[in-house]
Amino acid sequence: MNMIVTPSSSATPNGTTRPQVRIVIVGHVDHGKSTLVGRLLHETGSLPDGKLEMLKAVSARRGMPFEWSFLLDALQTERDQGITIDTTQIRFRTNSRDIVLIDAPGHAEFLRNMITGASQADGAVLIIDALEGVRDQTRRHGYLLHLLGVKQVAVVVNKMDRVDFSADRFKEISDEISAHLNGLGVTPTAVIPISARDGDGVAERTDRIRWYKGPTVVEALDQLEPARPLEALALRLPVQAIYKFDDRRIVAGRIESGSLTAGDEIVIMPAGKIAKIKTVESWPVTPVAGRQGAGRSVGITLDRELFIERGDIIAHAGTAPRETRRLRARIFWLHDKPLAKGDQLLVRCGPKESRATVVAIEKAVDPGELSSSENKAIGRNHVGEIDISLSNPIATDPYTENPRTGRLVIEVSGRIAGGGLVLSVDAGQRAVPVDIVPVESALRPDERSARYQHNGAVVWLTGLPASGKSTLAKALERRLFTNGGSPILLDGDTLRAGLNSDLGFSATDRSENIRRLAEVATHLARNGHIAIVAAVSPAREDRATARRIADTAFREVHVATPAEVCEERDPKGHYKKARAGALASFTGIGNDYERPEAAELVIDTSKRTVAEAADEIEQMLKTSGVLFDEVVDLAANI
Repeated sequence: MNMIVTPSSSATPNGTTRPQVRIVIVGHVDHGKSTLVGRLLHETGSLPDGKLEMLKAVSARRGMPFEWSFLLDALQTERDQGITIDTTQIRFRTNSRDIVLIDAPGHAEFLRNMITGASQADGAVLIIDALEGVRDQTRRHGYLLHLLGVKQVAVVVNKMDRVDFSADRFKEISDEISAHLNGLGVTPTAVIPISARDGDGVAERTDRIRWYKGPTVVEALDQLEPARPLEALALRLPVQAIYKFDDRRIVAGRIESGSLTAGDEIVIMPAGKIAKIKTVESWPVTPVAGRQGAGRSVGITLDRELFIERGDIIAHAGTAPRETRRLRARIFWLHDKPLAKGDQLLVRCGPKESRATVVAIEKAVDPGELSSSENKAIGRNHVGEIDISLSNPIATDPYTENPRTGRLVIEVSGRIAGGGLVLSVDAGQRAVPVDIVPVESALRPDERSARYQHNGAVVWLTGLPASGKSTLAKALERRLFTNGGSPILLDGDTLRAGLNSDLGFSATDRSENIRRLAEVATHLARNGHIAIVAAVSPAREDRATARRIADTAFREVHVATPAEVCEERDPKGHYKKARAGALASFTGIGNDYERPEAAELVIDTSKRTVAEAADEIEQMLKTSGVLFDEVVDLAANI
């Protein structure tokens, strides 16, 4: 593949960095893509010296008129075939952007490159012939951009000279394509009338389009937003290997996004273990000082001994990827045998791998037609969205949040069979055995929220024994129920009498107790209920596990009543028994309760009435989007 390459440095003369925007150009055959690209190269001064004059001289010697598309013919191997043969990256500059233009070949090849990670686009140019107007293939290209999640689209209505630069014809096309794209959830950033051959509207507004007041093509490209730099994203360091040197245990890998330095507090996912970076190691000089950014291969040592495996992801505490055994992905399928529901695969996310089962297939698409079908399988070179159940937990991100960790590769019998984008992560979901078929609820989340007037949530009340958790939980339950909601109380002691009766009070059993509570509460939240959990849950790491399981539904309330007040209350007599040595595992009279550091709400029931405390929780649920405005009634009786 040949490339048109101009100097790719992003530094300006004053030392600042120019944003780089990657754009894909799509359009019907013969609507003028190559002509527009050639004209853009000329108008932005991106051609090699003497290239334009040489091509004009060659055309004259051959007795043929010069065409701007000859520029690409001369710099790409496509003249004989008459079509673009590969995804070619063409670079040029606008006033404030470095543009990388990705020319799109046939649908199947283009989707394969885009979805499997060979190319990524921040925006798109959709080109339409003014005489021919919006064609079926134009609509398919709009669907293609929707399929890839491209939201920034500049529409170019080319060959306006063929319709005498008619403003009415332009408006007709503009209205039609805008309506089509809006229906797909894509709002055009601009619709621009041009003649790529003559230069009208490419870099300047000429008299022939004086009725048009919008941007030129170059100005529209200049306004597109680049993707966020990798260093601006959250830290993601997939573990490639663990080495032992002297007394140092070095965890090695490449920083895919974000940055790190010695002293940072990190979390190792999917286990959720917390540590601090002691040193950052490199070769041949080590340790290295200063912050290390995306693209740098490093080794780190930690301030404590932890079990870490290849494929784990190191992130900063508070911005960790999601632990999951279930995810949804949009994949491009390469295997001869179609992919069907129930098929078993090997899924790789970075260096992490897990056996997996296809739970569901939706939106199977033939790239040649670019239309959804009702197929129950995904054929070779086709695209589809699948739900995958993983046998082992992995940590990953949706690709919209992090393109480096939001991609996956699928293997079948040791061969790469597909690749794709992680669309969403169902945090905390357990694996589904091969012989179990999950049954989806007959009710949609929006149906439940319309009835209950709230979204699902997990309200996790943690605090010392006798701090008032259960009393407050019951009051909140009554309040929400009176207002027409669907609250469900999950008291820690109550569940220990049934579901968790097999568990003791060792650290391991306590952790499992909290995990089960979180799983039940999260299931209820996903089905539209507000699960109110009242549990001492003294370990910070156990509560962090509960938060990862519930994900965005989790709301932590620290019932921070002072220990002396709790002991004075002692409604169950536990403090008295513990003081007498009859309750060895009791939390409350030592320093074994780890206070939350970032709870959504902190309440001291020694300074609040039950009604006031319930008001505070209700207001927090309202402001955080759980309760709808019209259902909140702070005057409800308790």
